[in-house]
Amino acid sequence: MANLRLIARLDIKGPNLIKGIQLEGVRVVGDPQTFARRYYQQGADEILYMDAVASLYNRDTLTNIVRRTAEEVFVPITVGGGLRSVDDVRDMLRAGADKVAINSAATLRPELISEVAERFGSQCMVLQIDAKRSGPGRWEVYRDCGREHTDLDVVEWARRGQELGAGEILLTSVDREGTRKGFDWELVKAVNDAVTIPVIASGGMGTFDHLPEVVEKGGADAVAIAYMLHYDKLTLPAIREKSLARNLPVRKL
Repeated sequence: MANLRLIARLDIKGPNLIKGIQLEGVRVVGDPQTFARRYYQQGADEILYMDAVASLYNRDTLTNIVRRTAEEVFVPITVGGGLRSVDDVRDMLRAGADKVAINSAATLRPELISEVAERFGSQCMVLQIDAKRSGPGRWEVYRDCGREHTDLDVVEWARRGQELGAGEILLTSVDREGTRKGFDWELVKAVNDAVTIPVIASGGMGTFDHLPEVVEKGGADAVAIAYMLHYDKLTLPAIREKSLARNLPVRKL
């Protein structure tokens, strides 16, 4: 089995790192670059920058954050939020991103997934899925930071995303995001069972025990962690140590 990746998720609004609940009700945490550098030094496997309001603001701010971060952080950087075209992706990769996560634009024009994968490689194209439970064992894809219905079924959309060329899936449970009640492992399992590409679980981690649960029950290939890191509830070295003690396949430092 491939290593379980521990990914530090940083949600950005303008120049600030923020943390919300169910993608709303945000509070400012601090300077994103400072946090990204800290997480890199602590051994994060990847950094994930999500622009929470990219569609409303000028994206130059995020491009500059990514450019400065790439000078100091030497693990893969994934950037998502407001990327609408191959040109947007090219600009973000030139700024120093290794991968891009695309949600809204892909739901509106699925061919974009193939265009990005063909131009830059599947490994660069991360399909971002913001999911809300719509019934027992069913979830709907939302766009625009969990605000807009798409009427797409999450599992079917994940399968289609892989067929179109996505190299991995960033799966955020909007219901769980910021609640600290644990990942929606049933959602992760449903998607993981439908695709062969890696699935990153995001949204809901409030204690260490939520991590082995989503890996062992849901089959997550990676976890995106925000609250626990930003508020020093657990450091990345502590999470890695506890993971190794639970025989989870994390990278040994």
